[in-house]
Amino acid sequence: MSAKLSTNSKKKIKRNIGEGNVYIQATFNNTIVTVSDIKGNALAWASAGGMGFKGAKKSTPYAAQITAESALNKVRDFGINYVHVYIKGPGIGRESAIRAIGSTGMTVKSISDITPIPHNGCRPKKTRRV
Repeated sequence: MSAKLSTNSKKKIKRNIGEGNVYIQATFNNTIVTVSDIKGNALAWASAGGMGFKGAKKSTPYAAQITAESALNKVRDFGINYVHVYIKGPGIGRESAIRAIGSTGMTVKSISDITPIPHNGCRPKKTRRV
């Protein structure tokens, strides 16, 4: 009796998504770009640290540009033509990531800032006395 090897590899389904969301999280230390469909299911993501930038170079506008281009190149097969951009955080790579999205050939439909702003939430630390 010879054992038959079964290959249960899933076939990649070529989806044609016309519209998607791009979430840019720009912190002081890193930039993370996530591309999702309209429902919010993540299709691809990239970060400045994953692109090979280390230390202080992760938070530069150039790193944000390369990260955005990489994330959008991963979803090129899905057929996304129009994107809604959501920006979160105070990092300096915000504008350059949006410009990189425009340079990849995708049409930016809207840009929204979803940075969380406290409405007098947590109590601040006590003042430091030296």
